Amino acid sequence: MPSLAHLATDNAEIAVRVTPKASRNLVKQENGQIRVYVTTVPEGGKANAMVQKLLAKEMGVAKSRLTLIRGQTARDKVFRVTP
Repeated sequence: MPSLAHLATDNAEIAVRVTPKASRNLVKQENGQIRVYVTTVPEGGKANAMVQKLLAKEMGVAKSRLTLIRGQTARDKVFRVTP
């Protein structure tokens, strides 16, 4: 069972902190905050796509159900789970 499956409710908003160009892809939850580390570079939406993919996998939902609603170019992002 994915560790973030409890967040996969319809219309839930999930705030994450992203670290691009990390040494490995990883999703961590520490002190109530979700941190996503990705190896991709933050250009052309590549890092956002990888964050979406990793977060969806960790939550146990299809990546098409996650929509980036805030933070397109920022390290702090908010995703919404669509029904």
